Amino acid sequence: MLALRLTRSAHTAVQLRRLLVAAASAGTGFLLLSTLGHALGHPDPASSALRLAWCAVPLAATVYFAIAVARTDPGTRPRPGLSAIGLGPARLMAVSAATTALSCALGSLLALLVFLQLRGDLTGMPSDGAATDFLATGRPLPLPAALTLLALVPLSASAAVAVALRPREPVAGAAAGRTYGRFGAYRRTPVRASFGAYGRFGRQLGAAARGRRTAEAVPEREGTAEEVPGAAAGTEPADAGPAVPLTPPSGLPWGIAVLAVGLAVEAFASRTGGGGTPGDRPSALLGLALTAVGLALAGPGLTHLCGRLLQTVRPGALRLLAGRVLMTEATRIGRPLGVVCAVLSAAYAMASLHDREDASADPLVVLGVLLVAGCTTATLLTAAVEARQARAGTTAALRRLGAATGTLRRAAVLRAGALLALFGPLALVVAELSAWPLAR
Repeated sequence: MLALRLTRSAHTAVQLRRLLVAAASAGTGFLLLSTLGHALGHPDPASSALRLAWCAVPLAATVYFAIAVARTDPGTRPRPGLSAIGLGPARLMAVSAATTALSCALGSLLALLVFLQLRGDLTGMPSDGAATDFLATGRPLPLPAALTLLALVPLSASAAVAVALRPREPVAGAAAGRTYGRFGAYRRTPVRASFGAYGRFGRQLGAAARGRRTAEAVPEREGTAEEVPGAAAGTEPADAGPAVPLTPPSGLPWGIAVLAVGLAVEAFASRTGGGGTPGDRPSALLGLALTAVGLALAGPGLTHLCGRLLQTVRPGALRLLAGRVLMTEATRIGRPLGVVCAVLSAAYAMASLHDREDASADPLVVLGVLLVAGCTTATLLTAAVEARQARAGTTAALRRLGAATGTLRRAAVLRAGALLALFGPLALVVAELSAWPLAR
């Protein structure tokens, strides 16, 4: 009931994102039902298993989008005072998982209704045509199998949201670094004072003592997450308040390595495959999957590098602000960007083999491509909304300091242009390198 109340009282933008999750779930559910219909009409188990394996990509894209939407839901975000009425982080996580399950269940129900309508089970007028053999018209539809396939999306999405939003224990390193100072007080420095030193005459007087008290008080203040958000080793404070990571995310070397291995596997598949579709060559599918994983892993590191490049060669205030924001949000924005590049590259590689595909599968192929591309693009936009919410305090501080609204907008345009200038050619190059061996 609490999930239903939070769903009804949400903002219009939040409701729209939940409806998009339901639409993605409906598309994935329809693809799963079409796989079942194809299995009923064609006794070849290998072809049906291959179609079911291809449905894993839209399923993963839908779950990924559902997690992004759950992260930006303001109704299930932990806030002070909610724990007193029984809405702690664990309860809010459960509410978010239940809300995601409700949205996905609505989409699965819609997919079942559309599938039954096309089969003619509801109106008695089935759709005809050569491209509708996946409906298995005239054959009884096993309802338990259909319900099992439709339950995959709500269960997978709710479980993924519960794992992603689970309450995390505080880092034990901060508590372990504390030492006892005078009279049992906590200190960040390992220096101990002897008994009676605090009241010694002249110890608390003079400039040296004031400087020592300041040096002892600064670590105490920097150690709290409320005073300096994101403070950690290897960071430096930005002009607007938050810490900017100096070291890039660790996934860049691994992403480049996996990307190179994927391209090498595709080149090997072109020499030993002997023609056919990518589905007939498992090594080609493995190469495409490795290429996509490599781009997703390298996305945060490339975003961090893009922000660093913006600040080179005597940067002004605009470039400095845009670059530091990119470096701070490298992980949040870079991973969806890498996934979008991977999807575009794979779609371009598959489009080069469009004439070899079976014509009866064209509607399902188009639906799957549109579903994956739409989910990844919507995930990127949702991540941008999450990043905007995360830096709301910094933006407010900049405006209090006198920053004009036009300056902040120009910084946002500069960030978008820099990312497009880096990831656009990268996606084109990877797409060409992926399509060339598969087209041979």
